[in-house]
Amino acid sequence: MKVLVTTLTAAAVLALFSASASAALDDAKAEALMKKSGCAACHTVDKKLVGPAYTAVAAKRKGEKDAVAVMEKSVRAGSKGVYGPMPMPPNPAAKISDADLHDLIEWVLTK
Repeated sequence: MKVLVTTLTAAAVLALFSASASAALDDAKAEALMKKSGCAACHTVDKKLVGPAYTAVAAKRKGEKDAVAVMEKSVRAGSKGVYGPMPMPPNPAAKISDADLHDLIEWVLTK
C-alpha cells in the first residue's frame, strides 16, 4: 500500500511539472518565436504567403491525433506537395529548438 501511494504521488508531481513546463504560448510569444525562427518569412496566421496560413494548417490537421508529431517531422525533414507545389525546406534545431517547435505547433493547431 505504501508503495502504491508513493508511486501515485510521484506520478502526480511529474504530471504537474510537465504540464507547467510546456505552458501554452500566447499570441505575442508565438509571433515573436515565428519571427526569430524564420517561420514568418513564409507563413502568417490568417493569410497565405509563400506557405499556407496557420489557419489552413489547423483546419487540415483538425481531429488528427498525431498532428503535432506529423508536423514536427515535416518541419524538421522538410516537405513538399502537402499544401501545394512549393516545398518547405527542412528546419534544423539550430533555427528552432525541439521544445519551441513543439509549443509553436501546438499553438498553430489552435488557430
